[in-house]
Amino acid sequence: MSDDSFIHACAGGAGGVIAMCATYPLVGISTRAAIESTKKQDESIVKSALKIIQAEGVSGLYAGLNSSLIGIGVTNFVYYYFFERSRDIILTSKAGVSAAQSSSPTAKIVNGGALSTLESMLAGLVAGTATTIISNPIWVISTRQTVRSKALSSAKPSGVSNDAARGRNQVKKLSFYQTMSQIIRNDGVLALWRGLGPALVLVINPILQYTVFEQLKNWVVKTRLAKKGGKGSVSLSDWDFFFLGALSKLVATSVTYPQIVIKSRQQSASGNYKSANVLQVMVDIVKDEGPTGLYRGISSKLLQSVLTAAILFASKERVFIATKAALAPATLIASKPK
Repeated sequence: MSDDSFIHACAGGAGGVIAMCATYPLVGISTRAAIESTKKQDESIVKSALKIIQAEGVSGLYAGLNSSLIGIGVTNFVYYYFFERSRDIILTSKAGVSAAQSSSPTAKIVNGGALSTLESMLAGLVAGTATTIISNPIWVISTRQTVRSKALSSAKPSGVSNDAARGRNQVKKLSFYQTMSQIIRNDGVLALWRGLGPALVLVINPILQYTVFEQLKNWVVKTRLAKKGGKGSVSLSDWDFFFLGALSKLVATSVTYPQIVIKSRQQSASGNYKSANVLQVMVDIVKDEGPTGLYRGISSKLLQSVLTAAILFASKERVFIATKAALAPATLIASKPK
């Protein structure tokens, strides 16, 4: 029998890459806004995008994309692997073996495999903690690349045209490996885990997201099954996964956004926000910029997060189904008695 946890992990990684590619300009805009220390009101998404294009060219909207793709691929792979493993362990411990072995989300629910709210949160906690510790260095590198690109464009000498400045900046941009080497050389290896404190606090984001998603999914399946008198099969469409993913992420990001700002400030190592103390950074931001500083860039972040989650859940499920179908003949052959 194929390892469904591993297939879920691969599908999650692939879905994350697809979603990141589709929404990355919004990632760059929200990251730059989050690390900017100012009392000025946030610029609109369109105005921010035009400013980046004017200073750096269209490629500026994709600064740090390579490391972000690595980051989202690794993050989603690890998260889905640990989440599905945790789910199966929970179901098996409840004597829900048939549910644990079900190949589709709806089949798990129909076979009694719907996780309770507390169980969903526990699975999310295990998966989120493992993911954060493993992937934090990648996001530090990605944030530094994005911030470095902004710093280079801001340092354009007077009298130098935008075209000439873009040429200089493109030459100076560092690769993933070069950025990592620079961080280690200047700040030490532990700097790759800078912002780990707020990142661990942000584990509440996927816990909320996946708990809301699981409970909404359970409700939709049970409601549709009840309409059929409890008989027959129930399936969720790509659009179901799209909207459920969007709604769950909207809830999670709205609740946890201040921690996203704090983490971005620490990982960028900019200004006076290098402290490892989460509370101190929060106090400094409020002191310098007021409470609104904790929500800087939230409009672009919400749009990006919701779209990314919606595309991720829809594409992940499609990749999972396609992979299971492709592996079915090989699984059948392997299961035949010799």
